[in-house]
Order: sequence, then structure tokens, then C-alpha cells
Amino acid sequence: MTATPIAVVTGASSGIGAATARTLAAAGYRVVLTARRKDRIEALAAEITEAGHEATAYALDVTDRTAVDEFATAFRSLALLVNNAGGALGADPVATGDPADWRQMYETNVIGTLNVTQALLPALTASGDGTIVILSSTAALSAYEGGGGYVAAKHGEHVLAETLRLEIVGTPVRVIEVAPGMVKTDEFATTRFRGDTEKAAKVYAGVDAPLTAEDVADTIGWAVTRPSHVNIDLLVVRPRAQASNTKVHRTL
Repeated sequence: MTATPIAVVTGASSGIGAATARTLAAAGYRVVLTARRKDRIEALAAEITEAGHEATAYALDVTDRTAVDEFATAFRSLALLVNNAGGALGADPVATGDPADWRQMYETNVIGTLNVTQALLPALTASGDGTIVILSSTAALSAYEGGGGYVAAKHGEHVLAETLRLEIVGTPVRVIEVAPGMVKTDEFATTRFRGDTEKAAKVYAGVDAPLTAEDVADTIGWAVTRPSHVNIDLLVVRPRAQASNTKVHRTL
């Protein structure tokens, strides 16, 4: 009997991470959900299990290397890692941006991804057919005003993916980067503006059908289920109303 492939999803407590966990579970993976908010991932694991799939929850802060290393000891073999944990803080210009916000974004988006990838790479390699997904952003590819700290962090994550792919070519591990544009979730913009729902709503004002978390999860699900010899190096996905980070059609 073939063992059920295991997928680890970081930042699985909400948004794209939660949607990706549901998608992967439905595709036949046993999903391991990680996030700092234990109650959220436990509720999601229960939901997935009740739907007839396999899921477990593990509270984890990806910036805590000791905790990440301890988590990694549970896996001798791993089919899939989805590095989703991350996020944005603030929208101040470079001249007045808070260095603490920049540092936190770098720690979560870049160092968090590095921590988990390093810790789980041996298990991914041992599987004989591993896949690493790094969820970056169109911010990883081009700058926009008011986004300096987030853009810098996501550029770092993009280069991490590119460099890792070069360094492990010839091993049985793929590196896939998925870079979404405008995605409307319950928390991303609200967190960025520290709970200011009015500012968060303006991000999507007048935009006909921004992407949903489920749209991005569907994209990830497609990419990771391609034949083993097929590597989707970089997949950029935007809503039709968005041509670039700074060109968005709005009906106001």
C-alpha cells in the first residue's frame, strides 16, 4: 500500500494558507497545519477531518528556529512544503517607514521561510519526490509606492527560491514560486493597516472580483500535482482587473 503523501502548510490559520490546506487535503494529502494561532488550526484540522480527509495541527512560530527544528524531527519523509506564512505591515514611504515593521516583515517572510525550508529539506529529499512551494507576491517582482518594506521582504523570498532551485538541481526536489497579485482575504489588508477596516476596504474599492484565497489555493494545487518532472518555476496570478501592481481598473 502506498503511504499517503504528507504536506506541511505554514500560516494555515486563515486566508490563503487555510484555503490551500483544504485544497491539498481534498487532493489526497495528509496536511499538517502550522501557525501561531493554535485554536484556528485545530478548528481547521477538525473541519478537514470531518470532511473525510486527514489533517493535524501544530502550533508553530516560523521565526523561532529552535521550535522549527523540533517540529522537523517528526518527519523522516515529506512530500510537500508550502511556505505561506508571511504578511505586510504598514504602507509608509521609505523616508518615514518604521524599521521595526521592516524587520518584522523580513523575519516572517524571509527568515521564517528559510528556517522551515532548511529544517525540512532533508525529509523532502528523503521522499524521493519532494516539492517546496514559496508563496511570494507580485511585490517580489516590482516595486510600488508605500510598499518598500514588504517589497524588500518579498524580493528576498523570491531570490531565496531562485537560489535554492539552482543549488539543489539534480536532487528529487522541485522549487515552485507562486506570486499572487491582489487577493482579498479577511485579514491581509486589515493586518497591514493594524485593524483599520476603512483603510483596508479602500485597497479593493471598485475592483471587480479581486482574487480570493481559494483562487490562489487552486493555483497551488494545480502546480504541485503536475508530473514529477514538471517544475513550475514561477507562476504569477492576478485578477483580470489588475494589469500590474500600480495599474488596477476600478469602477467608482
